[in-house]
Amino acid sequence: MAEALQSMSTESFPLFLREAGISLAVSTYQAGKLILMREDNGGLNTHFIAMEKPMGIALEDARLAVGTGPYVVDHYNMPAVAEKVEPLGRHDACYLPRELHVTGDIDIHEMSFDKRGELWLVNTKMSCLCTLEREHSVTPRWRPPFITAYDLTDRCHLNGLAMKDDEPYWVTALGTSNEPAGWRANKAFGGMLMQVKTGKMLCEGLSMPHSPRWHDNKLWVLESGAGALLRIEPHTGGKTVIAEMPGFCRGFDFVGRYAIIGLSQVRETAVFAGLPLTKRCDERQCGVYIIDTVTGNTVAYMVFTGGVQEIFAVQALPARYPALLELNHPLVHTSYSLPDEALQEVIQPDEKQVGMEKAMALYQSDRKAEAIKAWREVVKTEESNTQAWYFMGVALSDLERWDEAIDSLNKVIEREPGHAEAWNSTGHAWAGKLDHDRALACYEKAIAADQQYSTAQFNRGLLLLKRGDFAEGWKGYEARWGMPTFTPFECPQPQWQGEDISDKVLLVHTEQGNGDAIQFARFLKLARARCKKLILVCTESLRTLLRDVEGVDEVRLPGTMPNDLFDVYCPIMSLAGIFNIDLDNLPADTPYLSIPKEVVVPTLPGNGKRKIGLVWQGSPTHANDQHRSIAAQELFSLTDKVDADFYSLQLPASREDKALMEKHNITDLEPELTSYAHTGALVSQLDLVITVDTSVAHLAAALNKPTWILIAANSDWRWLEDRDDSPWYPSARLFRQDAPAGAWEVVLKDLIESLQN
Repeated sequence: MAEALQSMSTESFPLFLREAGISLAVSTYQAGKLILMREDNGGLNTHFIAMEKPMGIALEDARLAVGTGPYVVDHYNMPAVAEKVEPLGRHDACYLPRELHVTGDIDIHEMSFDKRGELWLVNTKMSCLCTLEREHSVTPRWRPPFITAYDLTDRCHLNGLAMKDDEPYWVTALGTSNEPAGWRANKAFGGMLMQVKTGKMLCEGLSMPHSPRWHDNKLWVLESGAGALLRIEPHTGGKTVIAEMPGFCRGFDFVGRYAIIGLSQVRETAVFAGLPLTKRCDERQCGVYIIDTVTGNTVAYMVFTGGVQEIFAVQALPARYPALLELNHPLVHTSYSLPDEALQEVIQPDEKQVGMEKAMALYQSDRKAEAIKAWREVVKTEESNTQAWYFMGVALSDLERWDEAIDSLNKVIEREPGHAEAWNSTGHAWAGKLDHDRALACYEKAIAADQQYSTAQFNRGLLLLKRGDFAEGWKGYEARWGMPTFTPFECPQPQWQGEDISDKVLLVHTEQGNGDAIQFARFLKLARARCKKLILVCTESLRTLLRDVEGVDEVRLPGTMPNDLFDVYCPIMSLAGIFNIDLDNLPADTPYLSIPKEVVVPTLPGNGKRKIGLVWQGSPTHANDQHRSIAAQELFSLTDKVDADFYSLQLPASREDKALMEKHNITDLEPELTSYAHTGALVSQLDLVITVDTSVAHLAAALNKPTWILIAANSDWRWLEDRDDSPWYPSARLFRQDAPAGAWEVVLKDLIESLQN
């Protein structure tokens, strides 16, 4: 299980990218991602691309090379393909993988192209600079004079490479040892900066230097162990500190006078102990800082709040919104670059197939209305094309054009009565119309057609849970692990199914959203009563909050775990089925969460008025977010009619929403919402929380805080049907829409009247 990759930035950060006309490629070997940072309608878009231990990045014209664990991948920009990347018309560059050179695991650090287009890379394990040749893993080209031989023992931790006049000119290393891993003996102040051509030592005594750069006829280096950007006099080695930053700085690029610098939090290990940075800065950050090298001031920054702790390389890209495709991306399979003479002999594909591919491409790019029109054109000439009718029905259902969707899907079922997917999609459409009897009948037809159809089993289970039939509902809910949208926890240990484990260690892992984890944390004490020890694996944002939940012996963060740490495991949302939970035995005693004493938040001022917290937006990636979220302006209307002090618990809040908060005198608590424990500490000071169906609803209600939840008509299963209370949370009150395409106007009217009374 991986921790959620989350970030936040100053408003000036995406503005800088937009005005500079660039984007950033950032590598994090710790998280196994290459990150594209792009300005997007005034905000910052961070796109994560999975790679194996990405580190060095090098750019030359249309060529982008990335050094990973055992190989270097060359990508080339194909602008014509950018037009086909979702969302269509958004991207202005597209880097496709073209060549992969296997180097073996040599711990590649920085890389640069020379004036001949040859790629130079820092081979850290062998303590040398290398280039690539087809017949060899690497070709060593230079090593520091004090390194007497090649081996794989990382003698001096050579790491940084600066080019001057497009040739290798300076390198950095963390030591000058000629012994295996000898640099570690004086890691805090053994770093050096050396000229390549002469072997002359320019600077010694540096604290873990990285990323030398020659820019604007000046030599720059990051003194990572001190968290500082230095300017070095290239003849004397004199040092000038330009800026100090709250992190282990490593990897940077220049845009004019501005340095774009990567920051890491610094791991709490012996390797990083005793650094000037760790003594100077208790709260270290991981992110990207933009520094004005003239004034030394920070003009913008972004920081990761979850999932990423270390950054290696930062590279500016000359495109505003580029894409970089992974090896398994469909467009890599279907994009071709041929010589002009070969293109003249390419024949056109079948027109009918072109129509289907056009419709599917429109659908995949989220242009569903256009896709429906394209499929309608297909069935005009191929009325019996069940594939077109099926996909059109799915698209109509996505747009909640329920009746049209049912008609289209019925065309498929009439021709193919055993079409399980069509039955399932028809059930989804009837559920959208709130006709749950017909929806259940369709799901059962889908299961009869395909007994292994996990999606239909899961959908049936959700509907049964919504109706309060927990006994059958939990069985269907377990089918989620057979669906492509769910990733199971992978380990050699067996999953607990309810057997006797009184002598075993049980690992329970959270899944799906943070709200789900909070809701089902009530079952941990029941699980602990059945086992010898219970280990909970959860995200960093939940760790402090769930650490003291009754039944938890130990909390771990996602990642690699020793094989002997536990004997059996269980997803947290499978516990209810194991314990045969129904509406009669559901544990509903609250609070079952508590806020640790060490969690410190500001005290909210008291003036005799009620303190009310507000949340209006859930995660935009949630399947039902268009229904469960409400516009900030719409929710804020209640502040004009109710005499109270209002506080925003929204995370994140957009720039527009922040402006509305100021207009409506709503106090923005976003800077304090650094974890669910901190959010809970603020919630504990409030009199009431008004929220849409999101994690804060579960947090507030689990703390036994009066919680009013705005619920869509087609709400999540856990809120059941036709009731304004919740068996899960005694302090919760539900304000429910009354129609499939319901609006919030009536709900808000009832809510305001309740507040006024």
